[in-house]
This record gives sequence, C-alpha cells and structure tokens, in this order.
Amino acid sequence: MHKVTWYRRRLATMSAPEIAWRVRTLAAGRVRRVSGATPPRDLPPGWTTATASSSLAQLRDPDRRPTLLSRGRAAEIVGRHPELVEQIVAAAEDALGLRCTFFGYPTVTLDRPVDWSYDPVRDLQWPDLPADRIDHRTVDGDVKWIWELNRLQHLPLLAQAWLVSGDDRHAAAALDDLDSWMAANPPGHGIAWRGAFEAGIRAISVAVTVVALADAPQMTAERFGRIAAMLDASARYCVRGRSRYSSANNHLVGELAGLAAVALLVPGLQDAPHWERIALGGLTAEADRQILADGVGAEQAVGYQIFTAELFAVVAALVADRDGTVPAGLVEAVLRGADFLGGLGMPTPRIGDDDEGFALRLSDEPVRTVASHLDLVAAVTDGAAPAGVTTTAAREWFAAALGASERPRTAVTSTVRGPGGSTWHRDGGLVVLRAPGRRVTVDVAPLGYLAIAAHGHADALAVTVADDRGEIVEDPGTGSYYGHPEWRKVLRGTGAHATVTVDGRDQSDMGGPFLWTRHARTRVRAVDLAAGVVDAEHDGYADGAHGVVHRRWVVAPADLPGVLIVDRLTGGGEHDVTTTVPLATDIDIDMSGSAIALSRDGDHVADIVSASTGPVSRWSVRGDETMHRGWSSHRLEDRTPAWWVGTQSSGRTTPIVEATFINVTTKFALGCDLSLSDDGSTIRIHLLCEGVRRECVVDTRGDGQVSLQIETTP
Repeated sequence: MHKVTWYRRRLATMSAPEIAWRVRTLAAGRVRRVSGATPPRDLPPGWTTATASSSLAQLRDPDRRPTLLSRGRAAEIVGRHPELVEQIVAAAEDALGLRCTFFGYPTVTLDRPVDWSYDPVRDLQWPDLPADRIDHRTVDGDVKWIWELNRLQHLPLLAQAWLVSGDDRHAAAALDDLDSWMAANPPGHGIAWRGAFEAGIRAISVAVTVVALADAPQMTAERFGRIAAMLDASARYCVRGRSRYSSANNHLVGELAGLAAVALLVPGLQDAPHWERIALGGLTAEADRQILADGVGAEQAVGYQIFTAELFAVVAALVADRDGTVPAGLVEAVLRGADFLGGLGMPTPRIGDDDEGFALRLSDEPVRTVASHLDLVAAVTDGAAPAGVTTTAAREWFAAALGASERPRTAVTSTVRGPGGSTWHRDGGLVVLRAPGRRVTVDVAPLGYLAIAAHGHADALAVTVADDRGEIVEDPGTGSYYGHPEWRKVLRGTGAHATVTVDGRDQSDMGGPFLWTRHARTRVRAVDLAAGVVDAEHDGYADGAHGVVHRRWVVAPADLPGVLIVDRLTGGGEHDVTTTVPLATDIDIDMSGSAIALSRDGDHVADIVSASTGPVSRWSVRGDETMHRGWSSHRLEDRTPAWWVGTQSSGRTTPIVEATFINVTTKFALGCDLSLSDDGSTIRIHLLCEGVRRECVVDTRGDGQVSLQIETTP
C-alpha cells in the first residue's frame, strides 16, 4: 500500500485531539533529530560512579525486594522441582547458542557478536538511521522478526539458568549480549527503537535480568551503570511515546508495564517514583478497559488477551514482592480473563489476531498456550494448575514472588451462565452453547477495540463447533502480519470465517493490515441459553441503495444432535451470497452424497446439509495458492491446508433465506436432509437427521422466537 494512502485512511479514524497530539509529537521528534541524537550514556541522569556502585550494592542485598528471579528462590525451585533444572538449562543452552525460532520461520543460529539489525531469514539489513526515520511499513521484510530478536527475551532464560546451575557461562553470555546490543543500538537509533512498545517489552526482560545477575562475577559497577542508563532511556521513551487515543491497545499496556518494571526493579533512578505512579495508575485504568467485566479481551483477540493479562501479572508480582500486597485491579483483570478462557475449554477457539507475544519468557515453549497461561494464573491465585499441565518454572518464580501477599483469589464477572456450562459474555460479545460432547460458539461482538480495531477480524455472527476430540468448524487463525500480506488480507476477512459473505465483500472495510476504516455493528436481539438459541444481526452490508442486513439464528439445544444455523438477508436489489464453513486441518470431507460427510482419522464426526429459498451450489477448496483460501494457521507466518466448504448463489433477490445444519455425531447419518420455506414473516425448516424428523419455526417478527419440535419418529 502506498504510504500516502495509508496515512489518509489512518487520519480518517482519528479525532481532532488525537491529530493535534500526533502533530505535536511529530514536531518534537524532528526537533530532537535536528538537534542531534543523544549519545549513549555511561550513567543515568544524576548518577555518579559512586551512585552506580551503591545502587548495585543495594541490588546485591539478599533481603532486597523486588527481585522476581533470585538465588534464594532458585534454591527452593531446585529443592522442590529438580526436574525443572534440566528444562531451564536446556532452554538456556539454546539461548547460549543463539538458536532463534521466531513464529513459523525456520530456526536460525546467530554468531556473536550479533548484528542486531540483520534479518538472516530475509537476508535483510535494516537501515542505520534514527528510529523515527525508518518506515517499517514500506520495507520489503518482516519487521516482526527483527523486533522479536531485539526484545532480548533470551536474557531471562540465561539469568535463571545461572541462578539454578551456577554456570558462569550463562551470566557471561547474558551480559555480553546486552553490552553488544547497547553498543549497536543507542537510544532512539535503529529499528529496535521504532516505537515505545518495543522499548517497554524489552525493558521488562532487561530489568528482570540485571537484578537476577546483580551478584554475578561479571557484573561490575561500570557495567551496571551503562545498563541503568539504557533502562532510564527506555523508561523516558515509554512515558514520552506511550500510545494514546486510537492506538491505546495492548501497546499501551506493554509500555506502562515496561515503565513499571524499570521503576520497581531499579528504584535508584532519578524519576523512578514518578514513573511508578504513572505506570500503576495507567495500568489499573487499562485493566478495566482491556479485559472486560465478563473476562473477554476488548481487542477481540484471544492471543492478545493472554499477552495483556500476563503483562498485568508481571507488574502485580513485582509490587507484591516489594510490598506484600498487589494492585487489586490488575489481579482482578487477570482472574476474570482466566475465568473466561478456562470456561471455553480445550481446544480454545482462535478468535482475532495472535502474534505470539510473551510478557516475560521463562521457558522454551514456542507459543504461550491457554493451558500454560492458566498455569501461570494459578500461581497468582495460589491455586491448583489445570489438569494435565505440568509445573513450569514461570509458575514457580511467580508463586514465590507473590507469596502470601494480600490479593483477590477469585474473579467476579458479569458472565451470564446457563445450564450445562453454556455462557453469554455480554460485554465481550461471545455466546457459548454446550451440550454433552459438543461446544458451539457464536460471535456477536464488535469488530475490535478502539477506532482502528487493529487485531479484530471481520467475523460478525461467525460460529465454531467442537466435539470432545477437537474443533470441527474453526476460525482459521492469523496467518501473517508482514511476511505474507496476501495471507493477512484473506484470513482476517469475512470469507475465511463461518458466516455469510455478500457480493464478495468483507463486512467491514480494511484500511491497512492493522486498520479498519468502517466497522460492522452487531445487534443482539436475543440469547436464550436454556433453549440454546441466539438471534443477532449486523449492518456490515447495509450501506448503499441496495444494502442488506444479515440476521442469523443459531439453534443448538442439548437434545438436538448438532447446530442449526438460519441466515436471512433483507434489504433491496440482487446479490451474490456465499456461506463459508472453515474446517479444522484434521477433518476430511466426502461430498458424494446429499450431505457433506466429515471425518477425522477415518472416523465419521459430522454431516453438513443445507437448504435455501433459491438455487444454490456447493463448493469446497483446500490449500489454494492463488486465492489463499482453504488454509488454517496455527502459528504466525505458517499455514496448513484445510477444507473450507459452503454454498454459493448468484443474482438472488432479497429476502434471502438459507439454513445449514451441522450434525455432530460419531455415527453415519441414517439420512440427513433439510428443507425450508419463508412466507415473509415465518421461516419453517424441516430437518431429517438420524431417523428423527424435526420442525423448526422461526418467527422473524419477534426476537428469539424459535420453536423446535419432533414431528415424527419412524
């Protein structure tokens, strides 16, 4: 996309105060550039060599708090969980060898000294320029890879290995890499400083590492002074450049968490008390904004919800380690988010974007799973780990830091709960309908968070379906950010989700890879958890002279062996309509009969039948390299072929009614058929499935007016 086009679209999402703030920020940056880059400092403002020595001595005090990673805690971990030592040291050995595996890209091994601006995957050297002169959006490379390298999240791995093993190689490598990085990346220069968010996330790892290695033989007062100066510069950048207005999503939390980590772990810095007030006040406010009252992440992205919650958890643990109490607002946000995520069960549906971000990396797991996140949350609550999850080093460190501190241990949420574990998350816009052996989710949420909705997908009214073995109908994931722009456009679009596409359009308008310029608005008309009925609509296609409104009923009572989806489009004109059902990668299909038969490892798991008030044709696609349809992405920058199936019709005049029934069963259907009629006010669906005839009557004049009854039993 042309740079001017992106800026024009981005400006359209901003309020007048935001535009004024950004103009002032841009002008201030240019003044700093003209006046000359700030050279690297050997000491923070106001420090002398004596200050550096005394501050380092304070960090070496065995009773000093907070530390998070410390010798005493390492000894306790070794005593209680000797099996963790091998895992910790193995992760550190990879870090020692600089074996880097980021996202779905191949593992690369870097040489020391590291070229911190070189991406060996793309053979790309990032510009040696002031950070604000580097436009990462127009460079033919994946800036995520180089940012991941420059977050220095391997340093805590090396630090904890030194603490549990005493092997000085780990401490020496951590400090040498940090020296190398600081020499190559003076504050404000290079791609590593492109954004306060990167400075904040990096500051967490560096601050935790420097305190953990305070009494390592390689840590001198001179070295500590340089590190403290870099952390001071990072904190100032987080204050000055923190995200605001339409950009104040998880980036703001990362910036404030980095600021808090510096202020709490290196309290001798001149402005540390002021930074702590800003950080803790801001984080407490963001905890309520970004993890909603029902536990759903405001960004409509499960991956970012986990990342944001763990940033809150890091700061909460540091405050608890120092004071014996925690900011209750931070812990409450973590707990209500965990209540939502844990209630979803496994596998967790992929909703929205996921860039695999870690708040603090203390293990070699490639991605943070919901299970490992809930294990960390168990340390916050001092509760039991989820079933089947082994104890991790991260849990042990956090549990030790939180200790017996005063903190909330249970969540209070606004979730509406129904029979059989069904839930309605009103604030976050997700309905979960449960029955024995089946879970159905219905997305009735806003597009995303704030004006740009950066990490939301155009998936209004989309469903997922899972049985006890895993997902059947899924959200196909994120795919890519920068590495494969063509994947990005498809997988965040409407046509990749289990909903309806009209005239080949997305429900909302993309203005860029992290920008939506027009948002579809969803209206929930009724949710009846006891009856297993959801009635909702959105206006994503309602613009123009012949716009239409898409209304969907999802019917999944416990006594129905599947889920019935009824779609009605009302408005004017003729339209092309496509329904999509994206299937999980382990699902195979057989389209030879009237129903699409789905199987997993040779075992029948479901059937899909459809009906319409007009002529439709069935379609299927898997692993299309041209249109990039028929894929599932389990990791960023990686994808696997998967079947997408559905129906398609052309030139239909509204109202248009279509129905889809997904029979979730381990048996081959004894005949599965569907028919429907619509008289303008009442939709009647006749379903034959597994030898049972049912009639579903939908009164379109009311909200949630759905009745389902058995007609005959042969």
